[in-house]
Amino acid sequence: METDSRPISRSAPVMASVSAPDLGMDIGACVAAVPADPCSIVILGASGDLTSRKLMPALFKLYRNGGLPEPVLVVGCGRTQWTDVEFRGRMQAAVRPAGERDLAAWQRFSARLHYRCVNYPEAASIGELARFLRALDSDSTTGGNRIFYLALPPTLYRSAARNLGQAGLGVENRDGNGWTRIVLEKPFGTDLATSRELDRSLHAHFQEHQVFRIDHYLAKETVQNILMFRFANSIFEPLWNRRYIDHVSIRATETLGVEHRAGYYEPSGVLRDMFQNHMMQILSLMAMEPPPRFEAELVRDEKAKLFSALRPFPLDRIEDYLVLGQYTAGMIDGNPLPAYREEQGVDPASLTPTYAMMKVQVDNWRWQGVPFFITSGKRLAQKATEIAIQFKQVPYSMFRHTLGGPISANRLILGIYPDETITLTFQTKNPGATVCLRTVTMDFNYQQNYTGPVLDAYEKALLDCMLGDQMLFWRQDGVERSWAFLTPILDACERCSDRGGRLKFYAAGSEGPAESRRLFKPS
Repeated sequence: METDSRPISRSAPVMASVSAPDLGMDIGACVAAVPADPCSIVILGASGDLTSRKLMPALFKLYRNGGLPEPVLVVGCGRTQWTDVEFRGRMQAAVRPAGERDLAAWQRFSARLHYRCVNYPEAASIGELARFLRALDSDSTTGGNRIFYLALPPTLYRSAARNLGQAGLGVENRDGNGWTRIVLEKPFGTDLATSRELDRSLHAHFQEHQVFRIDHYLAKETVQNILMFRFANSIFEPLWNRRYIDHVSIRATETLGVEHRAGYYEPSGVLRDMFQNHMMQILSLMAMEPPPRFEAELVRDEKAKLFSALRPFPLDRIEDYLVLGQYTAGMIDGNPLPAYREEQGVDPASLTPTYAMMKVQVDNWRWQGVPFFITSGKRLAQKATEIAIQFKQVPYSMFRHTLGGPISANRLILGIYPDETITLTFQTKNPGATVCLRTVTMDFNYQQNYTGPVLDAYEKALLDCMLGDQMLFWRQDGVERSWAFLTPILDACERCSDRGGRLKFYAAGSEGPAESRRLFKPS
């Protein structure tokens, strides 16, 4: 049965009504159910792009909304020689507070910002940072609680973690330290072996409960709500299996190209950049079994089981399960765009894939025979992230003689970007004497009838770090099982004699390689 994998039309929605409760609480309570402990947030890599674009705006918004503990200190660390005043000025430019209220809040918040020049691979430099932090703690009431956020290139994770540990900054609840947490962004290695090497270097000085492997996709509202939607609604969970679902499509597409990330992207490609982390996490939430309780370790147990149930690809027939592509020159919104090989920093003969569609099978009772189509790529026609659950057609149509054609199957869409929505399609009769069916949609928007503070992905992730809640973070066994699935695929694609022949080209602004339509053949 061929079905359309594009987003459904929302031209005639049936709106789902949502009642808004009287919150009756202060705004900080809306942001966090319980207050976080006072702490220092130490950002290694504070002169970089991640801090100015994501981390500092998220921290300032949390402060304005009453979501930060009291007191809280932010210590930026970088190789650039800045003073506290210069650092505060740079961060103000990044945050761009507007209006008297924002400016007054910024003045109060910026007084908590400090800066230290640090050379991460040098143990002596980290030792000086440790002495500074202990002196800062003695002048405040943070209790020695610290978060170390590694906003660094992944190549520096191991040396930074080692030097933090050797300076005594990984030890908890003694020598003036309170609790300590270390946060790192993906990628967690480049394959199974390197992920294990990184883990060994982290665990030389930090325990697993101290390590927060961040995946900001998991902090998006719709992604967080997948488990609530599945397990808090008795009308959907009984249908969430091979008896009723034909196939599932998970896609995260971008209109942007490689931009300024060629140094990272060239040796990585789309499978390492998107599939090992973001796409695997969404798949796990969609397909995992219900945990006995909604607790971080129990939820992550079920995710790890799901990764273990992924069927290995038959490497001699990998083209039946995977399409890899790379964008060529094209147009988006009337603007001409270069090919990937013409981007700054990219090898003119590069074989790095910028697009992938993967057909994944889960070998367990719930999902046997249901294909999961996972798609991600750059320079495509739309920037969109969504999960589409295609239900099976009715087993027998009593209307076949009247309608003269098949009845469209029901479809459930969980929109993540650009709109955080849930949409269900179903069939109704057109008004009038003639028996005609039409497909209508029932839409729910996450912001509908809600007036409280809305946390973006980094605000939610930072808040969870302060609270010590690892629900939305990777655990090492999940990282390893995800890599165990992908590493043989990467090896087969990157070490084969016909690597170039497996790469399919698509024009920037298109829907991707034509070969992906061949792969997309639901049951």
